[in-house]
Amino acid sequence: MGIGEINGPVGIVDEAAVRSKYAAITRALIASHTTITTMESCTSGQVASLITDTEGASAILKGAFVTYSNEAKVLQGVSAATIERFGVYSSQTAVAMAEACRATYGACIGVGITGSFGNVDPNNADSVPGEVFFALAVEGKTKAYHCTIPAQPSRLAYKLYIADVLAGVLMSQKG
Repeated sequence: MGIGEINGPVGIVDEAAVRSKYAAITRALIASHTTITTMESCTSGQVASLITDTEGASAILKGAFVTYSNEAKVLQGVSAATIERFGVYSSQTAVAMAEACRATYGACIGVGITGSFGNVDPNNADSVPGEVFFALAVEGKTKAYHCTIPAQPSRLAYKLYIADVLAGVLMSQKG
């Protein structure tokens, strides 16, 4: 499994622009009858929320998990051994999250997001502030990505930043 290194924009993303991208993504998913699900940790459901801001999203968002704790990830299908071996903040865990939510909901696309934002997580030794891993599981193929986020002024700004980076990847998908 390869991992794609993605550099996001410099500075802070424009919230209205991120919301506009998700409206376009959601409309495209609806038009193509492509279903999606997410398992989000550091973004706390922000991506699912952005998808559901568009009318008709219930046709394509099969469901979503907010798995902020390690225990929640395991309860939703991520192997505890994966977290123990590779760390909760790893491409392997992001892949397991994407594949688990896709399998649970039978969606065309599964998205897994894990990472640390502005502070070190005292519960996980592999926490590096600003380091995020995400993965897309699409029809039997899963690709992991890594992004280092520059310091942001708020938790929402961090969530929107990685949502914007993910939007770029989603927009590049065929189908």
